[in-house]
Amino acid sequence: MSIAVPPQTHTPRLRSIDALRGLVIVIMLLDHVRETFFLHHQVSDPMDAAATDPFLFFSRWLAHLCAPVFVFLTGVSAWLYGAKAGNRGATAAFLAKRGLFLVLLEVLVVNFAWTFQFPPSVVYLQVIWVIGLSMLALAALLWLPRAALVAVGAVLVAGHNALDGVHFAVGEFMHVPWAVLHDRGWINVGEALRLRTSYPLLPWIGVIALGYAVGPWFQAKVPAAARQRWLWTAGIAGLIGFVLLRAVNGYGQAQQWAVQADLLHTVMSFVNITKYPPSLMFLLLTLGLGLCLLVLIERAQSATWVGVLCVFGAAPMFFYLLHLYVLKALYLAGEGVWGLNQGKFFGVDSMASVWLISVLLAVALYWPVRWFGRLKAARRDIAWLKYL
Repeated sequence: MSIAVPPQTHTPRLRSIDALRGLVIVIMLLDHVRETFFLHHQVSDPMDAAATDPFLFFSRWLAHLCAPVFVFLTGVSAWLYGAKAGNRGATAAFLAKRGLFLVLLEVLVVNFAWTFQFPPSVVYLQVIWVIGLSMLALAALLWLPRAALVAVGAVLVAGHNALDGVHFAVGEFMHVPWAVLHDRGWINVGEALRLRTSYPLLPWIGVIALGYAVGPWFQAKVPAAARQRWLWTAGIAGLIGFVLLRAVNGYGQAQQWAVQADLLHTVMSFVNITKYPPSLMFLLLTLGLGLCLLVLIERAQSATWVGVLCVFGAAPMFFYLLHLYVLKALYLAGEGVWGLNQGKFFGVDSMASVWLISVLLAVALYWPVRWFGRLKAARRDIAWLKYL
């Protein structure tokens, strides 16, 4: 099967951003297929390296790239938007409006795709929620000098684990704000509704701030070689920092690694890191890999596969909403035809089937996503399209 790739309309630096964004949302599709059709093999955070099947472990681990890379690129894109607008106030206003839009989208549209319950008894405040709140925070932080913005981002990314021991009980004044900021937990709104703060906010503000601070590297006047050298240096530094800190079971990851029965499981233990909230180790590893991937994609920017990924990356929110509802429809159809064949779940028997479903869905969704991306590019007079 051949896929028609649109002609290149972006410079290589912007094409690399869209392609990397497309790559991580396709990886996200794999993880959401797992959460839909393989939920009878649930995994913890971090995963049990000794007990989790390696195929399942690394399939889940691969999805760790998604949120950090996407939030970081959101910061980069915000800087590029501001550079084009030429007005910091207009940029802050756009970030505030889009941030609020994403928060509402999470609560009203995304949560329904997961629960299919209205009115909901539980609202899961996940990645779209935290991107929205991070954009609201960036709308205030972008007024800082660049050096101060870097300092704030670095402190939040590197320092939030120092707060891991701080907790507030239900009913205490700080319980709700702390559950939103750092301590993943439940918020009781009433007898009929609870909120789950799956993505605590503080470290994500740091990630989006660092992405915004890196934005000037993507100016048209910056030579590609210089940008790639800076990105490569930052990425390798993150990976080296991860290896050194992790090797000594140092600060930045509560769960320590240990030598296992064989090399494979030892590696699994070493890279077994915490996502909720993202530990320093998690962010060093995932952002380090993300920056290196950004360089490799830019160097291969004329390749067909880069063009395919750009299609997904040019309309990521449309893809996100579309794939959630498609997955829900497929699950309900499967349950209706075959029943609950995995205990209390309907699902497939192997991770190989999960990968196959993911590939087929990515191919099937390519064309509607390409259509929407072209519509979005052609109809810039329709203001609401830019929020998707």
